[in-house]
Amino acid sequence: MTPADTARVLVEALPYIRIFAGKSVVVKLGGAAIDKQSDLALAQDVLLLRSVGVRCVLVHGGGPQVDTMLRRVGKEPEFKDGLRVTDGETLEIVRMVLVGKINRDLVATINSQAGDDPVAVGVSGEDAGLLTVTPADPALGFVGNVTGVRAELIHRLLDDGLTPVISTIGANADGQPYNVNADEAARAIAVAMKAEKIVYLTAVPGLLDDPNDERTLVERLTAAELRDRIEHESVGKGMIPKLRACADAVEQGVNFAHIIDGRVHHSLLIELLTDHGVGTMVKREKSW
Repeated sequence: MTPADTARVLVEALPYIRIFAGKSVVVKLGGAAIDKQSDLALAQDVLLLRSVGVRCVLVHGGGPQVDTMLRRVGKEPEFKDGLRVTDGETLEIVRMVLVGKINRDLVATINSQAGDDPVAVGVSGEDAGLLTVTPADPALGFVGNVTGVRAELIHRLLDDGLTPVISTIGANADGQPYNVNADEAARAIAVAMKAEKIVYLTAVPGLLDDPNDERTLVERLTAAELRDRIEHESVGKGMIPKLRACADAVEQGVNFAHIIDGRVHHSLLIELLTDHGVGTMVKREKSW
């Protein structure tokens, strides 16, 4: 880029910085989009957004990493309707991978880019009753649906200048841990926080009309249009939980939901701070 190109990018970003300063943005990082270089770029994005006043909350999954660990101990992953069947042994492995490995690594990566002012703090949904859950389905074992979010705890961390990195293990009223679908947990957190945006970082460019052709990216649609696609099964089954979570989020008060490619470095900045953006944007009503 020439100096003039750089200046144009900065000028283009300025109105978006003004719009989003002081607003909350929940970023959900899918396990398939987690790798060392992508995590480093995401850390830089989060820190830059924080420096201009955007209140970022990072929520992460880790499905592929859990699958790898299960197979390492001789246990084959099992799913029902897209949700992981989670017996007691599987739950311990999920907690170990999400809380003990992925969360720690993401926190360390963000803080490594923060210099002398480390800001990222790791939080499990079990901590201080952050995510309250009830059992989803006896056939799934220890899988929970989120029934409550202590959003004030997240806002308190943000008010203190910290960046929460949340792993999606919740607990019931008796303190029993449960595995929680990360897409749904991120939605519940965004709604409870009254977030401006929820952004799903995935291993795909967004919603595609033809899953084999990235040129068919659907850039914008309403929640109703999204639900119509889900109902008529015109989207891949693997995308349905994210798409449903996007529709739910905007119908429940989040202004914008996005699905973008987390493998593209700095895609979060491109989506939030440029005119064209990347990926798929969902709104409650059409305004374009």
